[in-house]
Amino acid sequence: MPLALSRRRLMQLAAAMAILPAVTEAKPMNEIRAIEGSWLDFHHPNPHDGDYWNGQTALFSCEQWQAKVNEMTAVGMRILVVTSVALRGEAFYPSEVMRKRWTPLACADPIEAVLRAADESGAGVFLGVGFFSEHTGDFASQDPREQLGRQHVPLELARRYGHHRGFSGWYLPVEAPIQGHFPEAYVLYARAMAERCRQAAPGKPVLIAPYGTRTVADDRRFVEQLRALEVDYIAYQDEVGVEKTRVDELDAIWARLRRLHDRARLPLWADVELFRFEGPVYRSPLVPAPWERILAQLSAASRYVDRILAYQYLGLMNPPDSPATAGHPSSVALYRAYARWLQSR
Repeated sequence: MPLALSRRRLMQLAAAMAILPAVTEAKPMNEIRAIEGSWLDFHHPNPHDGDYWNGQTALFSCEQWQAKVNEMTAVGMRILVVTSVALRGEAFYPSEVMRKRWTPLACADPIEAVLRAADESGAGVFLGVGFFSEHTGDFASQDPREQLGRQHVPLELARRYGHHRGFSGWYLPVEAPIQGHFPEAYVLYARAMAERCRQAAPGKPVLIAPYGTRTVADDRRFVEQLRALEVDYIAYQDEVGVEKTRVDELDAIWARLRRLHDRARLPLWADVELFRFEGPVYRSPLVPAPWERILAQLSAASRYVDRILAYQYLGLMNPPDSPATAGHPSSVALYRAYARWLQSR
């Protein structure tokens, strides 16, 4: 594939930049960027990860979901990424495409609640178009339910929620497992989904958040893949929370990604992990990480990236007076530490 960007692709990137909340101004090399956005899940899809909040968020009223959005925007998190609009083939909203609904949720339409709050607060919401079958990690899935969802859910979401100012883009929740390069099957998946989403809602950008960040190859093929994906934003998981990467390794990793994204002429975003595992990695619940570790992660990313998103506010941060508390009790301490830091900048 040629390295030059097509005129159509340049227009897509320009439209993507225009639709988001204003970009935080460029920071001096020694200044740490604040967190500009966060993921938000209605029910965490992985075993154990969301044990401290899945039961609480299931009971949230629509007003509590709105309150949670207001909390996030109050600390500057104005890019909200809804992890997925469905889970295991069951919709989190009243869907005609998916006949089954995720019944444990007290709020009949949390997507509407989140978007309504975003409209009022000036936030931008990316809707996660995926998890239409049992296989949440299979980008090459041929499951008929998955294929039906990928084909028709973007259009349904655009029709149902397209009037909201806060509906700012799309997120592809099936994560790319980078091993030096993106799997070619993932590139095909991302291209097809991005095209389908743009057909449903022209001009709205597409976001992905791959893992395997530390393995990225500093070569021409990776640059070509970045362009071949035809997504607008890539927020790389820093993988400190999952203990694949040490904080002292982040500077070299982000520097390599900056070089590659500059060559591809694509924005570079970070997905900073705010969590640690309470016990064994991947086999125990997520709890807030120490603030000192998170600050070091933010510092490393700030020298290289255009925006910092985090995984995630929900469940890991709570104001002490929150009307929509969800997560581990130490989430209040992390919220206070971050709020104090924001005020001191």
